[in-house]
Amino acid sequence: MAPAYKRILLKVSGEALAGDNSFGIEPPFLQAIAKQIADVASTGVQIGIVVGGGNIFRGMAGAADGTDRVTADLMGMLGTMINALALSNAITRQGVKAKAFSAVTMPNVADTFTARAAKSALEDGFVVVLGGGIGNPFFTTDTASTLRAIELECDVVLKGTKVDGVYSDDPMKNPDALRYDTISYDDVIGKNLKVMDTAAFALARDNSMPIIVYALDDPGGLTGVLAGQTRSTLVSASN
Repeated sequence: MAPAYKRILLKVSGEALAGDNSFGIEPPFLQAIAKQIADVASTGVQIGIVVGGGNIFRGMAGAADGTDRVTADLMGMLGTMINALALSNAITRQGVKAKAFSAVTMPNVADTFTARAAKSALEDGFVVVLGGGIGNPFFTTDTASTLRAIELECDVVLKGTKVDGVYSDDPMKNPDALRYDTISYDDVIGKNLKVMDTAAFALARDNSMPIIVYALDDPGGLTGVLAGQTRSTLVSASN
């Protein structure tokens, strides 16, 4: 069966790479995520990935602790590059070509991101791993995910979280929280459902970029999500 999507943008949080630890990269979790990505890439789906950096340093937390916000966010961008290098290398070890790009110029570390170069790499069969956020402070990697998906002309954004979709409230705290199979951008924003930040959803809405939210630890993995076999929530123009 032909894949449902030709080109996807996957958001991988830093916390996913930390696994059961609160800090750093846990090799088994890194390899598990890399294998899921490689399995999908081997079917011919082109994959761009935006990585977070919360397992290394979180800019908002640093700012709250007294570091000025611009410096804190720059530190967070460097953390995302550590993750981007680790993930691209892990994907390569799975037998799939991968290339890291940085939104912040650091030529000895990774190629500087341009949409043109990243699209060319995707078309050449590389999984593209994008670090550095959007290269500017005050923007989250969720917003970077939506922006890069639009720039790279992806079909969908996939956001892996700790829960299997979008809920009316935190299901970890409220067992009566309602889970949505589908929901509109406007409802997500209006109800202030914080699975991604508001700027990310607004950018997706204005550019008609669908977002699928699913649980990272689902046994079906990324393949199951793309096949429609895994519980998830589709955020789109209408529900």
